[in-house]
Amino acid sequence: MLIVDGLQYSNWSREIFEQMREGGVNAVHATLVYHETTRDTLSRLGEWNRRFETHRDLIMPVREAADIQRAQEAGKVGIFLGAQNCSPIEDDIDMVAIMRDLGLLIMQLTYNNQSLLACGCYEAQDSGITRFGRQVIKEMNRVGMVIDMSHSAERSTLEAIELSERPVIISHANPAAWQPAKRNKSDKVLKAIAECDGLLGFSAYPFHLKNGPDCTLEDYCDMIAATADLMGIEHIGIGTDLCQNQPVSILEWMRNGRWSKEMDYGEGSKDNAGWPRPLPWLKDSRDFPNLVTGLRARGFAEDEVARIMGRNWVELLERTITPQV
Repeated sequence: MLIVDGLQYSNWSREIFEQMREGGVNAVHATLVYHETTRDTLSRLGEWNRRFETHRDLIMPVREAADIQRAQEAGKVGIFLGAQNCSPIEDDIDMVAIMRDLGLLIMQLTYNNQSLLACGCYEAQDSGITRFGRQVIKEMNRVGMVIDMSHSAERSTLEAIELSERPVIISHANPAAWQPAKRNKSDKVLKAIAECDGLLGFSAYPFHLKNGPDCTLEDYCDMIAATADLMGIEHIGIGTDLCQNQPVSILEWMRNGRWSKEMDYGEGSKDNAGWPRPLPWLKDSRDFPNLVTGLRARGFAEDEVARIMGRNWVELLERTITPQV
């Protein structure tokens, strides 16, 4: 079975890559940057080039959807890169094509806050897609860079879907109807993602799960089943948001970036200042077989399990990342 994880941001190491392979993971959408500038992003790309060289027996870059199948056949893990914010392009629309040429396949328009493109999910007022954002969406469509609205507010997300001529994704979030959280998405948004032929990747980040770190595999699979009824089996996948072996300083960088002197707890409290306890059934990538077992136990047919675990991600990339002529 082809397995694709639609979002991870781990402390990348040979150990992590070995765990991916041991868990049968064939491809991972790896976060390249959060708040980095264009120059910083180039350095992060350079770091990945070194990893591809040093660990070439374990990992390989994904530049097109077919590379995931090639990775599976070679016994490697394919890595496709994404940005969790629009900071890599700064205020220069030409950077969209340049970043795409360098291997950035996915970009979020916001990360929690208002950006130059759209509004984040933690802002009190959602101003929607900006003038610059409209131009960037058009350019992302042209060059084959996937629009990700995982950390965006509702109006901005719906406007992005309406403006985009290509499918829009939410790579890592869950239905708000199942677990209320600013990062989780309304049924209206989820239906719109399905209608634009996009995809939702289910998050396993405990702060976005029912009962947090005590969420059971059964509850998680019940959530997937209910969402399949809402969106259709072709529009759902996995986007765990695993952040293995990361220090608290990385969590602070994700939340604070350079914009705040005070610790940003997001929608949580000081109790959420550190990393949450890992889920007992998904401690790291070696536990992906547990998801397969859980989906089967929930009653999904084998073809449906295959779609959720990876095939839908491959098909999403096939219809979104080829540049337009």
